[in-house]
Amino acid sequence: MTLSPTDSLPARQPALRPYQQEAVKRVVEHFRAGHEPAVVVLPTGSGKSLVIAELARLARGRVLVLAHVRELVEQNHAKYLDYGLEADIFSAGLGLKESARQVVFGSVQSVVRNLDRFAAGDHPRGAFTLLVIDECHRVSADEDSSYRRVIDRLRQHNPRLKILGLTATPYRLGQGFIYHRHHHGMVRGDEHCFFRDCVFEQPLRLMVKQGYLAPPTRIDAAVERYDFSALRPADGGLYREDELNRVVAASRATPGIVAEVIERARGRQGVMLFAATVAHAEEILGYLPAGEAALITGETASQQREAIIAAFKARRLKFLVNVAVLTTGFDAPHVDLIAILRPTESVSLYQQIVGRGLRPSPGKRDCLILDYAGNPWDLYAPEVGSPRPASDTEPVQVECPACGHANLYWGRRDGELVIEHFGRRCQGLIDSARSRANSETTTSTAEDVGRGATSGANKEQGAGACKQYQCDFRFRFKVCGDCGAENDIAARRCHGCGTLLVDADDKLKEALRLKDARVLRVSGMQLEATVNGRGLPRLKVTYHDEDGASLSEWFALETLAQRAAFGAVFLRDHLRAPGVPWRPTSPDEVVAEQRRLRAPDFVVGRKMGRHWQVREKLFDYTGRYRKAESAE
Repeated sequence: MTLSPTDSLPARQPALRPYQQEAVKRVVEHFRAGHEPAVVVLPTGSGKSLVIAELARLARGRVLVLAHVRELVEQNHAKYLDYGLEADIFSAGLGLKESARQVVFGSVQSVVRNLDRFAAGDHPRGAFTLLVIDECHRVSADEDSSYRRVIDRLRQHNPRLKILGLTATPYRLGQGFIYHRHHHGMVRGDEHCFFRDCVFEQPLRLMVKQGYLAPPTRIDAAVERYDFSALRPADGGLYREDELNRVVAASRATPGIVAEVIERARGRQGVMLFAATVAHAEEILGYLPAGEAALITGETASQQREAIIAAFKARRLKFLVNVAVLTTGFDAPHVDLIAILRPTESVSLYQQIVGRGLRPSPGKRDCLILDYAGNPWDLYAPEVGSPRPASDTEPVQVECPACGHANLYWGRRDGELVIEHFGRRCQGLIDSARSRANSETTTSTAEDVGRGATSGANKEQGAGACKQYQCDFRFRFKVCGDCGAENDIAARRCHGCGTLLVDADDKLKEALRLKDARVLRVSGMQLEATVNGRGLPRLKVTYHDEDGASLSEWFALETLAQRAAFGAVFLRDHLRAPGVPWRPTSPDEVVAEQRRLRAPDFVVGRKMGRHWQVREKLFDYTGRYRKAESAE
């Protein structure tokens, strides 16, 4: 397949906005250089359908455009027809199963049930050369999922199939980012992501600033809110319906919340309310003005659903209540008030909900966001890419000491100071020459898969791909006892020498068998600025376990050499925000800033004469033994 952005254009060609033109250009350049799956990120309401239509027009081979709901299939197909071109629709929900033309728009559910019609080797037009997936964050890592089955079948007949995904929210709950590399020069998802590169991203804030989207105006609700703070998502990352119902069922807050929504809606054109459960939605509907409101759930019959949506879009209904069914594939530009009465599991879902109200419309000045569930998400803040470790964490920026890349991790602040973050490895991408230079001059630059393996992976990017490596600086790591290489804290085998790394549980079991060893399950760490027998200032660090036993170690910080040793032996492991510059010069300074330090999970000491000496400290422990913080 070839793509050419310079082909002659039909007279009816819709006008592309500058960012849409740039997105098309980047996709063309990427697929000219190779055939690794790519992603384009465009906010809700930014015109993904037009980008899809332009790419389908430019393609020289067969094109299949997939979506997960019929509304998106129909919408994408309509944009392509605006070019004065013809395309087929393959969607049982739309009552059409056509697949003869060069371009086919289909629902993934219908296509996966009819794979023989899409993977036929003897088709007159040949095999498909371009697969476009709308809302591509729905592509699961499960190789038996519908999308992956379609992809595998198409690749059987064309191993060089180009695959492009488009989404407003490029992350999956529990997985993080769906792609590995970003065109701004950073790593986002892990190296096993199906999509390799994000070739273009248009920020939501810029879309609002340029007037392409209505500005969201979030205000604090004046009435009582629901308290979902005690709920925790289930293993799949979603809240359990029975637990949601326990919070909202017959809640005294609901009548007041709905009354405030009605009051705020005066002068507004269209209102969408997102409920926690079906029972909750039905209660909400009962408080809304009769004849002006309707409810849609996953159980709403197709014809009834279409009639309700048509009435809402025609503004015969002002209020539309729904339960998790109108977060994607729903387009009603006049919506200018979003009321969120449910907890959202991720910033992705939050962005999808709010996105229903950001499309511009005549007479619409903004979109009012009323959140009655205490959701913590910032509409403009990107997903960090890893599961949120605690409810009080937030995205924080941490500069890499090796390459200068501004990493984004979950963490905690004290004012403007980042006092803790949960990053492990720098996310920066650097060119190969710079990477080699860093590896020769930096002691903390171990590659997860080895430099040789990394070079091999680079070759797989294709001859025209950007020759870049992920920066190999690690904020947290464990050192191989045989070769000294730094490995990820979850690694089981050393990337440098291939040796099986010593398991933390094995270390603990071995220490417990020794008569001259003491193992502390650390419940506290105490820092004290004191003096030694000669009156010289020293830092004393004491580790306590839950049974009253303790082990201590002392540090001097008087000279540059002593401070360097303290940084290597103590700070490197104890800093809650490794990589954030901090070079204390006295024990008093360390004690004053001990909020920056973390305690180990276990400490192993050995008896040396009459004294005990700290020999091993285990951090980030995830083994079989209970940690002190887990005590009931």
